Amino acid sequence: MTWLLYGANGYTGDLIAREAARRGERPILAGRNRAAIESLARELQLQSRVFDLDSPDLRDVDLVLHCAGPFSRTSRSMVDACLAAGAHYLDITGEFEVFEAIYARDAEAKARGVTLLPGVGFDVVPTDCLAATLAQRLPNADELWLAFQSHRGGISPGTMKTAIEGSAQGNFIRRDGRLVRVPMLFDVRTIPFENGEKLAVTIPWGDLASAYRSTGIPNIRVYTARSPKAIRRLRLSAPLLPLLRIGPIRRFAQKRAAGREGPSAAQRESARMFLWGRIARGSEEVTMTSSVAEGYTFTVLSALAAIDRIRGGAARPGAFTPSQLLGSNFVNEVER
Repeated sequence: MTWLLYGANGYTGDLIAREAARRGERPILAGRNRAAIESLARELQLQSRVFDLDSPDLRDVDLVLHCAGPFSRTSRSMVDACLAAGAHYLDITGEFEVFEAIYARDAEAKARGVTLLPGVGFDVVPTDCLAATLAQRLPNADELWLAFQSHRGGISPGTMKTAIEGSAQGNFIRRDGRLVRVPMLFDVRTIPFENGEKLAVTIPWGDLASAYRSTGIPNIRVYTARSPKAIRRLRLSAPLLPLLRIGPIRRFAQKRAAGREGPSAAQRESARMFLWGRIARGSEEVTMTSSVAEGYTFTVLSALAAIDRIRGGAARPGAFTPSQLLGSNFVNEVER
């Protein structure tokens, strides 16, 4: 199976390309930046293609791993191209609106015999598998809360650009099956992660779409841990966030973000992601905690594991969440 890695010169794409090459994989490295893509391909002795997303070149490609965000601006063109070419589509998005848009194309994917599998990285494999496992333990639950904490981790330029894009849209939860806009600090609470209690705030994470599709639970919130100082800063800056809806201001902020460096190898090695989930119906509830490797490290391992599963026969026509296609235990297979 020939696969193409689009956005190979980005922070996460580069990590995936290098690990794939180390394993003896032969992906085609692709992106818009000719100098960066061709330089990386020469270094890793891999094929390369340079194209914009207005004219994707998927000749003789069976699968695409799409790593160029913000996905709200890039995924539709690549999904279109994959459907036209009959190539399976995977990405590493965490944007709930992107999940929603891709799931809406389930019938097209079935008609074309293509697998659409967004979110095969930290966004959202660990939380999606946690949600599916909790749903198995309490059938007919009507409320799901998920939370994660980055312990000693950092953030890449691409993730920061995507966060800026998402902040412009505001905060959301799922209530009675519908996505509902809520204030930025809608809920602040203490979450009992396995490494200790941490304050956390609601965020518009991909599980608002993926966990809903995986479990059918109508009321979902997603939290991320924040320090008291960070929460105070967010409280002060929240009234200014709507300014990010203004194109020039948003683009300026994203340009500033592009100049930052992602986590170093040492930082990725020492960091870890902690997760917590709660599922409930009335007075009955079940909670779980877990942890996985640092987010970008996990994304590399998870994306390549998903490709292995697709090549091994897991592909099915349609649009899926990770736990739907690969099973709720997939998260435990990733780090083996």
